[in-house]
Amino acid sequence: MNSLYLTIKETAEYLSYPEAYVENLIQQKKIRAIHDGNQYLIYKEQFNTHLKQVEKYKSLVEEILNEPLPEDRDIKDED
Repeated sequence: MNSLYLTIKETAEYLSYPEAYVENLIQQKKIRAIHDGNQYLIYKEQFNTHLKQVEKYKSLVEEILNEPLPEDRDIKDED
């Protein structure tokens, strides 16, 4: 299903958040959603900026984690 709208379950999977958290965000009007009589439908495009920022953050963290640690010259082997 590749539409502009996602169900709460799909949104939760898409953002890697629990469904209850997504429902909470809708109730707090933090994310835009419409109710079609049965369920909430969430406009997918509103997350593009958020996901780009998350990706940028993840790659930054990856870079930091992949940097070799500088060797500490003061450490002596305690054997």
